[in-house]
Amino acid sequence: MGFFDSDIVQQEAKQLFEDYQSLMVLGSDYGKFDREGKKLFIEQMETMMERYRIFMKRFELSEDFMAQMTVEQLRTQLGQFGMTPQQMFDQMNRTLERMKAEVEKTA
Repeated sequence: MGFFDSDIVQQEAKQLFEDYQSLMVLGSDYGKFDREGKKLFIEQMETMMERYRIFMKRFELSEDFMAQMTVEQLRTQLGQFGMTPQQMFDQMNRTLERMKAEVEKTA
């Protein structure tokens, strides 16, 4: 069975996408959140990023051709911006850390 034929993989991909979309819609009002709302949003984003990192690691570790092609496509797309997948995750984490620091300043 191929990597993408797995019901578990399909469900996790679907759930990740839906959760990400919901967070992006919610995040459009981030500036209107109170301090606790901002903290909660940041925590949810951190959880999302960890789930995404694990999901991508499964792709990397899989021997399935399509999974490997997906990893290569991501590397190629990020490479066009001079970035690796690890740099992408690092940048996202730095952004979340800055957001946390801003929230703490307003305490």
